[in-house]
Amino acid sequence: MLQGLGGFIGEGWQGMSNQDVVYDTDSVTKSSTQEPFLYKVVLLNDDFTPMDFVVEIIMKYFRKSVEEATRIMLNVHEKGRGICGVYPREIAETKVLEVNSHSRREGHPLKCLMERD
Repeated sequence: MLQGLGGFIGEGWQGMSNQDVVYDTDSVTKSSTQEPFLYKVVLLNDDFTPMDFVVEIIMKYFRKSVEEATRIMLNVHEKGRGICGVYPREIAETKVLEVNSHSRREGHPLKCLMERD
């Protein structure tokens, strides 16, 4: 409830101006805003997808440079998985769908998934 200089605002608020009302913006802001959960978009290794295709996917869908895409691809190849980026849920879902669809269209079994960060 808003608190004015003369007490709580209720039935007798008619005589008060905007200058008489004190707003507690810190509590409103803190309680009404919450950062969305973020999700890692991860590529998983397989024995069939060519490395250059993986680099191409990373550059196209995650906008990474050749060097960074190569580094991520090597993580996929050597460690079994590589994190391509961290995004809000809807963006992560879209990227996973796009990568998996593109991979299937091109005949590759490359698997992309998302995990909560």
